[in-house]
Amino acid sequence: MGRAEKGTSIAEFREKLSGVRGAVLTDFRGLSVADITELRSLLRKSEVEYKVVKNTLARLAVKDTGLEGLTAYFEGPTAIAISRKDAVAASKVLTTWGKSRPTFTIKGGVVEGRVVGSAEIAELAAVPPREVLLARMAGALQAPITGLVRVLAAHLLGLACALDQVRQKKEGAA
Repeated sequence: MGRAEKGTSIAEFREKLSGVRGAVLTDFRGLSVADITELRSLLRKSEVEYKVVKNTLARLAVKDTGLEGLTAYFEGPTAIAISRKDAVAASKVLTTWGKSRPTFTIKGGVVEGRVVGSAEIAELAAVPPREVLLARMAGALQAPITGLVRVLAAHLLGLACALDQVRQKKEGAA
C-alpha cells in the first residue's frame, strides 16, 4: 500500500468516525467467513456498517480527533461496527450475536462522541429500546393522576352504594 493510498484510507476512516453516533471495536479471531457474513447481514439490517481496519492507519486516523482513547483498542485483529442513526444499535447486535461465540470479543467503542469500554458497551446493549423507555416514563407520569382518580371515584362509589342501600331499605319497608 503506497503513501497516497494510506493517506486516502486514513482520511476515509476519519470521515467515517466524524459523524458516528455509535461505534464498536471487536476482535474477530477464530471466526469463520460464514460467521462474519452472518454478522454483517445482521448488522446491515440495523443499518450498521462492519469493516476490518488496519490498526496503524486507525491510530493515525483518530489522532487529534477527540477519539484518541480508541488508540488503546487498536491491538490485534480489529473490526469496527459503525452506526450513524442509533447509538446503541451496533452494541445490541454484537453483544447478542457474540454470546454464542466465545472467541468473539468486544474491545470498546464510541457512544455519542464518548470513548467507552467493553463493560459499558454490554450495559448499553441491555438497555431497552427507546419506545419502551418512553412508555415506562409515560406510565410513571400517569400513575399519580390515575391514583387520584381512583381515590376520588372510591368516595363517589361509596356514596352511591350507601344511597342504594337506603333506597333498598325504603322499598323493603313500603
